[in-house]
Amino acid sequence: MGRPKQFDPDVAVERAMGVFWRKGYAATTPQDLVDEIGIGKGSLYNTFGSKHALFERALARYRDSQAAWLEALLDHPGSAKDRLRGALEALVELDLGDPDRRGCLAVNTAAELATSDPGTADTVRRMFARTEGAFRATVEEGQRAGEISGDRDAAAVAAWLLATVIGMRVLAKTAEDADQLRRVVDAAMASL
Repeated sequence: MGRPKQFDPDVAVERAMGVFWRKGYAATTPQDLVDEIGIGKGSLYNTFGSKHALFERALARYRDSQAAWLEALLDHPGSAKDRLRGALEALVELDLGDPDRRGCLAVNTAAELATSDPGTADTVRRMFARTEGAFRATVEEGQRAGEISGDRDAAAVAAWLLATVIGMRVLAKTAEDADQLRRVVDAAMASL
């Protein structure tokens, strides 16, 4: 009979997510993971199977937490335009408030692995679709309220907002200050 686990797998996934987010998938070694999690390699492999399986769980955790965070920002009383601006501004503050300037794990993963790892690409695609869906629902609310022109294709506007967010998350990795990103937010809102 094996010894009981001396660590919480959920905490391990959370810590691993931080390493993958900071270093990227390819640059993260199994040793990096065991050092961060505080377990032996045997426990890592017995619990998660492989570095890639742990990465998939970490990416899914990120997808679920970030999508829920954005949905919560968009799902409260107030005008649709104010909620959209608030979400974009919150992303600016989130990214610029990170001393490591990690950006978005999903965007980073898409750039690193999308062409070589179909399963990971699918996870990222689902996160992007969920984000786009939250934007679309908010745009449609704005259209019903007369804040956003009903002549605009809500799906196209939502896709454009998603592309704007992806670009902002990349820009935030190198931005010297918030002004550049705030200009993007202002331009996006003016375009609605």
